[in-house]
Amino acid sequence: MHRKLFSQAYQFKITLLGIRPQIWRLIEVPETYAFWDLHVAIQDSMGWLDCHLHEFEIPDPETQKPHRIGIPDDEWDDDDRRVLEGWNIPIDSYFSLENPVALYTYDFGDGWEHRVRLEGIIPREPRRKYPRCLKGARACPPEDVGGVHGYGEFLKAIKNPRHPQHLELLEWIGGSFDPERFNAALVRFDNPKNRLRNL
Repeated sequence: MHRKLFSQAYQFKITLLGIRPQIWRLIEVPETYAFWDLHVAIQDSMGWLDCHLHEFEIPDPETQKPHRIGIPDDEWDDDDRRVLEGWNIPIDSYFSLENPVALYTYDFGDGWEHRVRLEGIIPREPRRKYPRCLKGARACPPEDVGGVHGYGEFLKAIKNPRHPQHLELLEWIGGSFDPERFNAALVRFDNPKNRLRNL
């Protein structure tokens, strides 16, 4: 998948904020990744469909001033919210063990916030494919379900046959949804360059 030579991998824990029990993933990506590549790896490991805007907010390692990195968009950007192009910025220019945490927001309507924490920088394993998902817990919420609150209401409705929206939401989600289901072995990663071409 990732052809560029690299000798180390960055291990990240991705935690979706606002939901208990936690929904999280542990992934490893090449040290040569840009923020766009990391975005694609987060989308694929979490189970999102990458059909909305996103951004990372991370402190500048030198000034600690928060920088926003993602897809610049005139509708959302202003002088105080200038978003840097994620495909042009290497993750190693911001992430380090001294500067390990970013906030990753996906879908500004639903407002899904994730804590992205660098857990370690480790030697690349020979003959191992990167990126890879090591482990995680619980299913990703459905797209466009209405954020944290909407997801809670969705779960109540599909569990309760007497709920007025029970049948409607089951049909919307395709018949069934198991919030506990996740299998790291089933995660498949797209090529970030292919995804970028389709922007």
